[in-house]
Amino acid sequence: MKNSLRAIFSPILNYFEKGDEPYTYKPLNRKILIFMSTLFLSLAIVVAYLSRENSDLGYLIPVVVFSAIALIGLVVGLLGNDRAVTKIWGSR
Repeated sequence: MKNSLRAIFSPILNYFEKGDEPYTYKPLNRKILIFMSTLFLSLAIVVAYLSRENSDLGYLIPVVVFSAIALIGLVVGLLGNDRAVTKIWGSR
């Protein structure tokens, strides 16, 4: 199952997993990334719920942005390797 999901999301994962530079990985970074992505997803759901009665399409911009951030964070946090998680946070 994980391999098929990695194949589906390979364009996102390939971007974050490439590179040969050294990195420092902390397991807490993955947990924080998944937590923050969940917050962005819940924020997108709340904004979509509150703006469903308005016919103005401008309310969908935050929904799309927050959903995209949540999707990338969840894909990298759940399916990505240690390098991908470190690349999201920046290696020092």
